[in-house]
Amino acid sequence: MRIETAQRDQLQQWEKELEQQYQRICQHNLSLDLTRGKPSADQLALSDELDGILNGDYRAPDGTDTRNYGGLEGILAARELGADILQVPHDEVLAGGSSSLTLMYHAVLTGYLFGFAGNQPWKDMSAPKFLCPVPGYDRHFSICEQLGIAMETVPMTATGPDMDVLEQKIREDDQIIGLWCVPKFSNPTGVTYDADTVDRLAQLAKIANPGFRIFWDNAYAIHDLDHQVKLPNIREAALGNDTADSVLQFASTSKVTHAGAGVAFVSASPANLASLKKQMSAMTIGPDKVNQLRHVRLFPELSQLKEHMEKHAEILRPKFACVLEHLDKNFVDSDLGEWETPKGGYFVSFNTRPDCAQEVIRLSAEAGVKLTPAGATFPYGKDPENTNIRIAPSFPPLEELDTAMSIFVLCVKLASVRKALEAA
Repeated sequence: MRIETAQRDQLQQWEKELEQQYQRICQHNLSLDLTRGKPSADQLALSDELDGILNGDYRAPDGTDTRNYGGLEGILAARELGADILQVPHDEVLAGGSSSLTLMYHAVLTGYLFGFAGNQPWKDMSAPKFLCPVPGYDRHFSICEQLGIAMETVPMTATGPDMDVLEQKIREDDQIIGLWCVPKFSNPTGVTYDADTVDRLAQLAKIANPGFRIFWDNAYAIHDLDHQVKLPNIREAALGNDTADSVLQFASTSKVTHAGAGVAFVSASPANLASLKKQMSAMTIGPDKVNQLRHVRLFPELSQLKEHMEKHAEILRPKFACVLEHLDKNFVDSDLGEWETPKGGYFVSFNTRPDCAQEVIRLSAEAGVKLTPAGATFPYGKDPENTNIRIAPSFPPLEELDTAMSIFVLCVKLASVRKALEAA
């Protein structure tokens, strides 16, 4: 039934039936969590071999004693691992601690306080701004918000950010100094940027402020669910356009091994790395090289890393299939929602009818299903149409996920009917 063509009496009857189902579910006092893209316990167990893998041998392949001070860039073997993930030379990689978010924050702070490669510090500009493709990653937005860097949105398309809008904004405003990107299996839409988008992104520095930087958060570089999805290489595109200084790339093993005890990577041009290391040298003597060595021992070759990621995919496939099955079954022939079918990553992005997302999330919470807050996928937590909901299937067991999705689709229907009755 299409809501806009339904008569008021039909809507009222449908609401009554849905409300009865909803009240029965609320009596069960459930507690189900679909909020964040956390690996499940089964996924984390894939890397339990890390515990004890060094067996008293703390020497890196190049002879470095990882127990001691030093090594600001991380051990060479860890940098080579990061280079394999990002498909860049190892001498343009810095291996850090467990969180790529930490490296991203440090990079933004470096640009803000000191500037990159001799460019003006962003704090000295009148109104520095970042462009944010939406829906996007809330933690990116939090970095800008904490530092007082303004954010402007750019719509996402099926091939990446709307480049016409993005380029126009940069041409018209020289205060734009940054762009957030999750280029493969974008958070939350699952979109992978195509070759034309990557090439146009690589050319932005030609029309932007000299201090402009693209923050290329390749968090899901190796998180394919089925066939390998090819992401065009932003470094090669930037080199071809003589804009190598405009890109900083990030990745980590946070959803590869133990989420809270991984290794993070940043890749950048020599000039950008020099800027980052200059500031880092004042705050740290070096990262946890012992943990870096543990990861190198677990993945001595790229082929072993790929085999490991296939095991993750085997766990995640049925969970994504569960989410998509519920959405297809309930909404494929209706106007109650639209969604992407991701080929990897950690999320399914669902759009309700206008002005329904917040109510769906409220109803779900009261029925025992926690979702990411409405608006979280937009800067300042403000989704102008109140439609986007990020679904994170990875953490709960499959049976709980199935229950949670049954409740979710019911809440979408109930919120949609109530909104339609308000307008009738």
